[in-house]
Amino acid sequence: MKLFLKTKDFSVSGESFELHKDAEFDMLVTRPIPENLARYYESEDYISHTDAKKSFTDKIYQKVKRVNLKNKSQLIDNQTNKEKRILDIGAGTGDFLAMAKSQGFVVEGVEPSEVARTNAIKKGVQLHADLDALNGQRFNVITLWHVLEHLPDLDKQIERMVSFLEENGTLIIAVPNYNSFDAKHYKSFWAGYDVPRHLWHFSRKSISTLFQRHDMKVAKTKPMWFDAFYVSLLSEKYKGNPLYLMSAFFVGLWSNIRACFNKEYSSIIYIIKRAN
Repeated sequence: MKLFLKTKDFSVSGESFELHKDAEFDMLVTRPIPENLARYYESEDYISHTDAKKSFTDKIYQKVKRVNLKNKSQLIDNQTNKEKRILDIGAGTGDFLAMAKSQGFVVEGVEPSEVARTNAIKKGVQLHADLDALNGQRFNVITLWHVLEHLPDLDKQIERMVSFLEENGTLIIAVPNYNSFDAKHYKSFWAGYDVPRHLWHFSRKSISTLFQRHDMKVAKTKPMWFDAFYVSLLSEKYKGNPLYLMSAFFVGLWSNIRACFNKEYSSIIYIIKRAN
């Protein structure tokens, strides 16, 4: 694999990392992978585990999350008929499952962070530390919202999650897209890389290729419109731009406009079903 880009962990450690291009899958791979990845999540700045609302950026994140929850709600409801069993992998602090539960879904969730699981309990959602607790269960919808890029042993993880899926079930996976305009604009400062927590960096081709190996196909894609603005906001802050709000708005807007034509949105939701 060839070196694609050098970047660093802007949010926790400040350490430098490299992204290498896997040409076969059109995917970037983070190098080196730290032996103790858990410590890179142990920060109040890692908002998806803490529900923080301290900074202006935190507040923007929470507002965007609420809007996205409504969109996710509509999406999962469209994927189900009579059965409403959902598994959320990487459930964070449980907001999505709490919403699904209120809509009549039977919900299960997996989240390795003890801090996040504790926050989820306050919302009436009991999460498991890993998938082992769910052996033998099957679900008609399995979701991973910005989680696939965090998983080690990627091929094995995909194989395992597919094994929890009902025959006519649906995988819904959202990931950043390194071919988006905002990724190319910000380069090493692009917040979507989020190294070393993001081990893999996907394109539309890489998602299709990865899941084809498991007899799964991408049936449909949907954009995550707000991600272009939020990721641009973080990226401008990483650059040290004092006018980050204005710059982020225009970069995010232009990224979405361009993506209306080339489909290279900042983040993409993939609706994936069995190929047969």
